[in-house]
Amino acid sequence: MKKLIALVFALVASAGFAAEFPDISIADLKQAIADKKVTVIDVNGAASYKAGHVPTAIDFASQGSSLATALPADKDALVVAYCGGPACSAYKAAANKASELGYTNVKHLSAGISGWKAAKEPLEK
Repeated sequence: MKKLIALVFALVASAGFAAEFPDISIADLKQAIADKKVTVIDVNGAASYKAGHVPTAIDFASQGSSLATALPADKDALVVAYCGGPACSAYKAAANKASELGYTNVKHLSAGISGWKAAKEPLEK
């Protein structure tokens, strides 16, 4: 019985962490960019960033410890992190850092840069 309780607890705990950052659609992110109401963080690395990124995105790799200065003063502002695509979890580094800095509206573009390109959305270089 103790093993069963431990297993149930472990499953519930892991399920709670799985949806830590809600997803944002490409359409909703495009609108937030157009409205200038989002800070986008690219977590794909400097070479990928230089090759092309979501418009207005900042390069997480180049920020280092200065990410706080690149983010808005309003801790409720929308912050969106993304990486390569749906199977990539590298975005969590930026999302977690933004959360640690006190940001409360952190989301994930699970489509990533691959989904952005597949949707034929423009890239910024």
